[in-house]
Amino acid sequence: MSKVTVQTVRAFVSGDLSGGNPAGVVVNAPLLSDSEYIQIARKMGYSETAFVLPPSDATKADFKVRFFTPSEEVDLCGHATIATFGMMHKQGILKSATYTQETKAGFLAVFIDEQGKVWMTQTQPEFGVTLSPHQRLDVAAMLKISPEALDTNLPIQMVSTGVREIHVPVRTKKILHAIQPDFQTMAALSRQFGVIGFHVHTRDTLYPQSTAMTRNFAPLVGINEESATGTANGALSAYLFHHKVIETEKAQNLIFEQGYSMDLPSEIFTRLTINGDYIEKVEVGGITEPESIHEVILNAVA
Repeated sequence: MSKVTVQTVRAFVSGDLSGGNPAGVVVNAPLLSDSEYIQIARKMGYSETAFVLPPSDATKADFKVRFFTPSEEVDLCGHATIATFGMMHKQGILKSATYTQETKAGFLAVFIDEQGKVWMTQTQPEFGVTLSPHQRLDVAAMLKISPEALDTNLPIQMVSTGVREIHVPVRTKKILHAIQPDFQTMAALSRQFGVIGFHVHTRDTLYPQSTAMTRNFAPLVGINEESATGTANGALSAYLFHHKVIETEKAQNLIFEQGYSMDLPSEIFTRLTINGDYIEKVEVGGITEPESIHEVILNAVA
């Protein structure tokens, strides 16, 4: 048996450093099998645990980062990226500068500003299938809300900036809070559409400066709900601009509320670099707060 040290870090904490989304972070991770990484992630019990490894090519990236849920590896995780680089900055391993991480979603830039806020560049937006009227009814039933609760001004659509998810607009935060999904059906629909999960949002926010309030569900990969989702809110920023909800002059300063239904209030910052109608860059930023350190004992894997 061997031991692996895992740091718990909350990413996307609110202004008073409460809330956020906890992730496991393993710096200088040992080379292990995928099943061993999954075993560590399962023992930690968070939606994702990040493992920092040497890059495949040091001329292209500073680090290779792999992300595991309790059941499988995922291409990219926003909150675990923010947690990883924020923790390394707080520990003095990294300075305020730009770094490149190698992920299964590609080589992505991560910028740490002078205040310690971590900004992660995501992949170019991919706008996929828009659900049909019949499929909208299926989604409403899956979320256990009436079809009238959906915002008819916007489509239900697959969008990705590194992770494929279906974005669902609802009319009010009261409706958003009331959602109690049928997770078995959601996992089946996620598999059918080839997505990780569903990101539900409303423009009816708690604070006037916020862009939207959101909830994220990914039961297909063992995450029924998480309190802050970087990749999904980056994709949501692109979706809202694409559908002309966000004006160009406001696209550099977006704030998303998440986690309020879980009593883990979180702030996710995003910014879009726009050229005409084209989105040149999607960035997601947040503040981190390190917590406990754990020694995870690996069991023998057959």
